Amino acid sequence: MNIFLVCLEAVLPVFLTMLLGCAARYMGIMGEKDVSRFNAVNFKTFMPLMLFESIYSSDLETAVNPALIAFSVVAVLLMIAGSLAFVLLTEKEDAKRGVMIQGLYRSNFVLVGIPVADALMQGGDISVVAVQLAVVVPIFNVAAVIILEGFGGKKPSLGHLLLDVAKNPLIISSALGLLLLVLDIRLPSILSTVVEDMANVAGPLALFTLGAFFRIGSFGKYKKELFAVCTGRLIVIPGIFLTAGFLLGFRGAEFSGIMALFSSCSAIASYIMAEQMGGDAELAGNIVICTSFLCSFSMYLWAVLFMSLGAF
Repeated sequence: MNIFLVCLEAVLPVFLTMLLGCAARYMGIMGEKDVSRFNAVNFKTFMPLMLFESIYSSDLETAVNPALIAFSVVAVLLMIAGSLAFVLLTEKEDAKRGVMIQGLYRSNFVLVGIPVADALMQGGDISVVAVQLAVVVPIFNVAAVIILEGFGGKKPSLGHLLLDVAKNPLIISSALGLLLLVLDIRLPSILSTVVEDMANVAGPLALFTLGAFFRIGSFGKYKKELFAVCTGRLIVIPGIFLTAGFLLGFRGAEFSGIMALFSSCSAIASYIMAEQMGGDAELAGNIVICTSFLCSFSMYLWAVLFMSLGAF
């Protein structure tokens, strides 16, 4: 019951913040152009700082687990490849393809997964999860840029694609955070405080603009796509990779990190990136909303199952 309440507490603020955004739209405070403008600001300013902070604040010296990192990297690459293959076989529209692939592989590791991992360990040390996050987030970001660019209708050359990846603010901030972490370069305390404060804006702002953007009638329009992504994100992917992690012997904090990575809902950032990079933003927003609601129940069931098997 405690795990279910933690799942619920991790997800409920998501809906309340979106509800505020929805109310702002109906009150005339936020218009369609305002949503795009706020998303652009978030994508270029607050989200890069959030990713930088999450990586930069990790502790490499005390929390490096080579086996967990290797498993996470290989599993994430397999998850991306599997999502790509499935969507290419089942969806014909490029604008939807990029969004669905991102919705399948890109989990909300930071905002939903980490609190659940912490709850599973009941206050124990989850620093290995923070380092796992520092490694996985750049892979998520690079893959998202390549996929959204590739299905954006522009059909860019390899050189153009690599240039777009290199210029992406999320890629730059992740690389910078990892560089400073590896070189053990510490920011001045004043600057660090500013970065942390601004990083905290990214999640709430993304949810607020998603609420302002959301149209309830669009659920029926995308029911086939939503069913496919929700099933894959919350049932198929966790079933494969949680089982693999368990059979390979990961336990305790290590397994809580695997659960956070593979069983949480689709990342809020996937909606922002789709809106900014020419994907089907309406579908991306609906994926975030549906998986966020359903993962309270699915994560609870996965946690109970693997707790009964002695994973924690």
